[in-house]
Amino acid sequence: MINILLLVTGFIVLIYGANLLVDSASALAKKLDVPNIVIGLTIVAFGTSSPELVVNIFAAVDHNSDIAIGNVIGSNVFNILGILGVSAFIFPLAVKSKTTWIEIPLALLSAVLVMIVANDILIDNGAVSIISRIDGLVLLAFFVIFLVYNFQLMKTGKFDEEFTTKNYTIKKSILFIIVGLVFLVLGGKAIVYSATEIAKFFGISERIISLTIISIGTSLPELATSVIAARKRNVDIAIGNIVGSNIFNVFFILGTSAVIYPVTVSLSSQFDLIVNILVSLLLFIFIFTGKGRKVDRWEGVVFMILYVAYVAALIIM
Repeated sequence: MINILLLVTGFIVLIYGANLLVDSASALAKKLDVPNIVIGLTIVAFGTSSPELVVNIFAAVDHNSDIAIGNVIGSNVFNILGILGVSAFIFPLAVKSKTTWIEIPLALLSAVLVMIVANDILIDNGAVSIISRIDGLVLLAFFVIFLVYNFQLMKTGKFDEEFTTKNYTIKKSILFIIVGLVFLVLGGKAIVYSATEIAKFFGISERIISLTIISIGTSLPELATSVIAARKRNVDIAIGNIVGSNIFNVFFILGTSAVIYPVTVSLSSQFDLIVNILVSLLLFIFIFTGKGRKVDRWEGVVFMILYVAYVAALIIM
């Protein structure tokens, strides 16, 4: 009971810390006259994925591979099937931006790439499958390319979107940034510790907990952002937020985790990697086939049904 309470408290502290970090860092950037698009592509993007990053860093430091890879893959699957499913059900998600047209295939590429680097047994006839430090550096190299691409868009594209920021002073912003980082660290540590203890107590694998409870909890910022965007009919933001998050999760978060400590991939995790590719492929098919570039309500329902089926399969297996 104590560990369940600690897990819930960890999520609350983690999400609050992420929101405080985004708000204060955005306010500081605004005070320093940083353009809106830079705030959107860096601070907001990094901030919404900071829960996954912090949890994975602690998992890597503790040599906990099941949580490290389970959190990333579970978050990506939940992002598409769960968050986009709910968002599309609220309002059909039409993709208008050419940027998103490029990022959706890139998200599919990231799913395929992680499958490749996590299959030493299949590809190299190795004794075990490990995402090594070299593999992590390769993933980080892809992330650098993704960042360069985004900053090129910043220079050449037309971005008029305003990001509402808090009216903090510079000193207050810096103080809140520090507090937000402390909350992230405390929340992340509490989540990894309590999840491990809960798994031991109930005899559930850490893989299952990381693919479900932890990944859903760390994806709450993306859920809030996309659902609010869908309700406001800002459909490009709703889908772009998810696609960008999936790319970020694989290239940066999993890459960073592997550099800290190589991630061992169990045979059971191969099922999750395949599901990750299939749901990314399904999103690609929904967007680039049929009338228009959009995810309709019925497709959102399909996403949600598939997520329930995936969780059921995890429990049964």
